[in-house]
Amino acid sequence: MNKQTDTKLAAFLTFYNSLSHDGLNRLAEIYTENVVFTDPVHQITGRQALMTYFSHAYQRLAYCKFEPVSQTDDDSLSFISWIMTLSHPAIGKGKEIKVHGCTELRWHDQHIYYHRDYYDLTELVYRHIPVLGWATTQVKQRMAKAD
Repeated sequence: MNKQTDTKLAAFLTFYNSLSHDGLNRLAEIYTENVVFTDPVHQITGRQALMTYFSHAYQRLAYCKFEPVSQTDDDSLSFISWIMTLSHPAIGKGKEIKVHGCTELRWHDQHIYYHRDYYDLTELVYRHIPVLGWATTQVKQRMAKAD
């Protein structure tokens, strides 16, 4: 890792930890116009489409912060594992939720052209829905006993 890549990954984290619904026009600071963004629910192409997605996602979000766990990067490829702490009134009645995940970033000229988030949807959503949360817990317990 060199100083330049260390700085850009730190800037990425700072950007996301300060992102809000009102600051979405700042996406141009870190993403190329034709960025591809993928997470367990969406695949989005283009910075404008990403802005629309984030506009919806951040509309009622109380807060969202990322704590880095580990990272590796070079000039063109970065990986960072993180713990996301968030509160949203539509998930778990607004209580604080922690989700473990990882992000893959591909860079061109200090801008991201590919962003993929990996995380467990059960940790983020399913376990906070009463019946579905119970069902996913039961499935996990049965799978653990099968080992």
